Amino acid sequence: MMAGSVWSARFLSFLNYGTKKYVVAENRRIGLLYRLFQLSVLGYIICWVFLTKKGYQETDLAMQSTIMTKLKGVSMTNTTESGPVVWGPEDYVIPPQGDAGLFVVTGFIETPNQKLGYCAESLRVLDGLCRGDEDCKKGKIVVAGHGVMTGRCLQMDENSTGTCEIFSWCPIEKNTKPRKPLLTNAENFTIYIKNFIEFPKFTFSKCNVLDITDESYLKKCRYDEERHPYCPIFRLGDITKRAGFDFKDIATFGASIGIVINWDCDLDRDFCHPQYNFIRLDRSVSNKSIAMGFNFRHTRYFKNPAGESYRTLYKVYGIKLNIMVYGQAGKFSILPTATNVGAGLALMGAGVFVCDFLLLCITKKKHKYRQMKYEAPSSETGAPEDNVDAMEEGNPRTS
Repeated sequence: MMAGSVWSARFLSFLNYGTKKYVVAENRRIGLLYRLFQLSVLGYIICWVFLTKKGYQETDLAMQSTIMTKLKGVSMTNTTESGPVVWGPEDYVIPPQGDAGLFVVTGFIETPNQKLGYCAESLRVLDGLCRGDEDCKKGKIVVAGHGVMTGRCLQMDENSTGTCEIFSWCPIEKNTKPRKPLLTNAENFTIYIKNFIEFPKFTFSKCNVLDITDESYLKKCRYDEERHPYCPIFRLGDITKRAGFDFKDIATFGASIGIVINWDCDLDRDFCHPQYNFIRLDRSVSNKSIAMGFNFRHTRYFKNPAGESYRTLYKVYGIKLNIMVYGQAGKFSILPTATNVGAGLALMGAGVFVCDFLLLCITKKKHKYRQMKYEAPSSETGAPEDNVDAMEEGNPRTS
């Protein structure tokens, strides 16, 4: 019977409802701590959530973007293979149509007048070395080489190491390295970057080219963070400088430069302007052995009067430009505002919990405060109290 009563009491206590009871505790330390906590939460909500992070706005991160580029500038080269040549944008920009990625030639190594025929493989190609014809299997493609083996080993004498004869474009590529950039005027080339963006959630679109009445502005302006922050025309030498490198130092072997366009749009204030950042991409901080630079090969094909095909091989070095666009837009919305306000109010409640814990469990008068805060009447109707009062007066009540 006793066990049943205990379990019954526990079950009934689970159904009790606890209402709040406010006790004014004249404890200046706890009171100061509570006010400081409230001010801290209030400052966090106002300064960080709403002013800095704009927690009252709905954001759109699904920005749509398109880029068009155009380069201008002329340079001249004078090599022993080609003589004097004038280079225009159609020559040094690869690919010729402007988009988010393009390559600007600053130097090259030229192997002219290559024809299909038979010649010796390069000594630098390990798979092409030989000491006899048995090392050159006919029809085998030379790994990392320039052609197909014919079965012959070309060597100066019987005791020397030679190279396999190959069928390829002969003579094979020159094995040299550039000493300086050949397009000396390349740092004065200009690139015009036209960027259209749209935030579909807010049906908002914009371009990085300002709508101005002065038609000559784009012909004479150059991008500058202070004087011309909205000019979309960049000098190639200034791009490498803003990336932290001198143009002449990287133009010899080339480099990959990232142009980052960031749109941070506050549509409540009608503020939406592009911010440009420049960074060199072809370097590894963790692995210093990785060679920096950017180069590739391409050819130009011709035919002589006799109808024979030949070509000129170019190993080109230059600046690879990668244009990357990021952005977000924000606009007032009642839903995120209400959510952040509610989160702030809930955080305020944490201060009450902490201060109550200190007051009821840590302070010297904790037992007194605990008795004042928690009170459990024996009956909601007040009948037991009335019976007790009647018995004390000597006038018991009958049920």
